[in-house]
Amino acid sequence: MSQAPGSNRTLSPSCNGLPQIMSSGFISPPGSCLTTPAMEISMATRSRRLAAAALAAITLAYAAPASASYLYWVKPSFAGEPVRGDEPGIGIAIPKATPKELQAHLLWNMRAGLNVAALQCQFSPSLMTVRNYNDILRHHSQELNDAYTAMNGYFKRTAGKTWQRQFDQYTTKTYNGFSTLHAQYGFCETAAAIGRDAIGRRKGDLHTTAETRMREFRNSLVPMGDGLFASHNTIAARQLVNLAPQCWDKKGRYVSKKCG
Repeated sequence: MSQAPGSNRTLSPSCNGLPQIMSSGFISPPGSCLTTPAMEISMATRSRRLAAAALAAITLAYAAPASASYLYWVKPSFAGEPVRGDEPGIGIAIPKATPKELQAHLLWNMRAGLNVAALQCQFSPSLMTVRNYNDILRHHSQELNDAYTAMNGYFKRTAGKTWQRQFDQYTTKTYNGFSTLHAQYGFCETAAAIGRDAIGRRKGDLHTTAETRMREFRNSLVPMGDGLFASHNTIAARQLVNLAPQCWDKKGRYVSKKCG
C-alpha cells in the first residue's frame, strides 16, 4: 500500500479500475482506489445497522412462532369457519346424507387430502407428510374404518346396485379434487399442520379436526403468495358438481332437486 499525495489515505497496489476487496470484507466500487480504515469501519457499521433495522421491521410486522411455517417467510392465512360437510366447496355433494354420513364424508375427504399430501409433498421432508399420514392411519384406525363403513352404507342406500361403482367414482373424484400445482406450497404447508393436529387428537375425536379445518384445507388449494410480500388473492368457494347419472335428465340438464 502507498501513501496518496497530500492525504492520509492509501492506494491499493493492485488498483486497476476493478472492484477491490477491502480489509473489512466489503467490495469497493470499480475505480474507487482510495480507502481509509475509518471509511471501512463506517461502511460496515452502517450496513449492520441497516440489516438490523430491516430485520426488526419484519419481525414486528409479521411476528409469528418459529415453527409457524416451513415453506414461507410469512405463511398466508387460509383459515376458514367450521363445517358440517354439506357446505359448498368442501367436497362432492352427497344429497340426503344423515349427520353420521356427513361426518364420515368429512373424514373421508380429509383422509384423501392427507394421502395426496403424503405423495405430493415429499420435496420437503421437514413437513413429515408421509409419517404424519401413516401415524394417523394407525392412531385413528377405528374411526376411519367406521367412516368407510358409513360411506359404503350411504351409497348402498342411495345408488342401489351401482353403489360400488358410484363409491369408487366418488373416491377418485375426491382424490383428484386435492391435486394442485401452483398452490402446492400452501397445500403442503397446511396438510402438514392438519396432520399434526390430527395426530394430537384422542382416539374417536378425529372428526373434530375435519370439522374445524376442512375449510382451511380447501382454501389452501388456491394459490397464495408469501405473506411477506402482501400478496392479495381472493379465495372463492366452489361447489363440486355431482356427476352421477341420476343427477341429469335425458336432455343432459343438471337436476338440482335430486342432487343439490
